[in-house]
Amino acid sequence: MAERTYRIHVAAELSGVRVELIRAWERRYGVLAPKRTPSGYRVYTDRDVELLRRLKQLTEEGVSISEAATMLPQLLAELDAAQPAPAPIPEPSPANVAAWREDALAAAEALNQRRVAEVLDEVLAALSPLKAYEEVLVPLQREVGERWHAGAFSVGQEHMVSQEVRARLINLLHTSPDMGPRRAVLACFPDEQHEIGLLGAALRMRHAGISVTLLGQRTPVMEVGRLARELKADLVGLSAVTDHGVRDFEDTLSRLLAELPRGTPVWVGGTAALLHRTVCERLGVRVFESGDDWSRLLGG
Repeated sequence: MAERTYRIHVAAELSGVRVELIRAWERRYGVLAPKRTPSGYRVYTDRDVELLRRLKQLTEEGVSISEAATMLPQLLAELDAAQPAPAPIPEPSPANVAAWREDALAAAEALNQRRVAEVLDEVLAALSPLKAYEEVLVPLQREVGERWHAGAFSVGQEHMVSQEVRARLINLLHTSPDMGPRRAVLACFPDEQHEIGLLGAALRMRHAGISVTLLGQRTPVMEVGRLARELKADLVGLSAVTDHGVRDFEDTLSRLLAELPRGTPVWVGGTAALLHRTVCERLGVRVFESGDDWSRLLGG
């Protein structure tokens, strides 16, 4: 079961500290670092609420908030000592994971985007980032794409789910580690707008200890090359989903390779990359074909 959280107005009511004061204490003294939902709202845990109560008590006893802020390590230690160790959260079963995917698909069928968002938020609260990505977000996005190709989902339904998946991937990236010794530059082809696969690759790389510079949709080849050179990138990754023909594909890769230091590994994934695998082989570019390629990519 996920940790219970509260929006700021509820936390204010529970703790007895005004909303304006909570925000001021956070901004000026850093007494709290609340989590944020994918929509950007602050959320507070029971521990945060109890800390606010303790700070309020101290200020009412005549201690200034600046002085109380210096006592944070002691206050937090006292709170942790007073709380029993939390029971380990059970790992959701495969049936739970499948149910989440089915719930999201059912919500898309019913044109209920709010419910799609709620299901995905439940997933992110219950699973680790990589597990949420690999076991729910990727299979869900794949199933939605297959239903769209089969005519079972409309373009609007496909976009509805994709927007929610994309928002949560971006949120996961904002909180992911990004301090690895190796650096990757990731971008879409110049006319490519599909970036969900690229966002997932960035998430996977960051959690594997690679520092990622993510350029996203419709990135000019010259800019990819320039940044890769300046950042001394250890690898460059590209997303090519939409196929504009073999000439356009080969020209894009050739221009990029001309901008990069010789020997820089270049990976390209997506439908267009799979269609033009022979071009990639001829140019010395590596094609990302399946999850089995992660070990080769991450291992250098």
